[in-house]
Amino acid sequence: MAGTSPAMTMGSAEPRTGRCLSTPLTKLAHLAMMVSRARLKSILTGLALYAMAAAIVGYFGVNAYTGKYGLNARQELDQEIIALTSELAQLKRERARSEQRVSLLRTEKIDPDMLDERARFQLDYVNPHDLVRMIPQN
Repeated sequence: MAGTSPAMTMGSAEPRTGRCLSTPLTKLAHLAMMVSRARLKSILTGLALYAMAAAIVGYFGVNAYTGKYGLNARQELDQEIIALTSELAQLKRERARSEQRVSLLRTEKIDPDMLDERARFQLDYVNPHDLVRMIPQN
């Protein structure tokens, strides 16, 4: 290019004065801090999102195990079902015995021995031929 000095650059209308035009507007120390702050912010944001997701999954996991309808409660309900089933079977046997005793006292077929036993028990009577054993109360 004729008529231009070596201080002129291609595409630049300003003369070069010995300083580099590509120097940043901020100092290098600030530039490094800004880059690390932005990177730190992105890292911490990602970690925060993962931590929140882990906390939510943990919350539902703990409730799935210990909650009102969780696995632990299911085991307790199963144990209670077993206990109540055995109690129901015992009560059914007791009811069958009671129904059998009541059937012996029906008017169609009164069992004399059963009638005698119930009358003595309710009236506190004893047959003179019965052997009575007194048990002291401690």
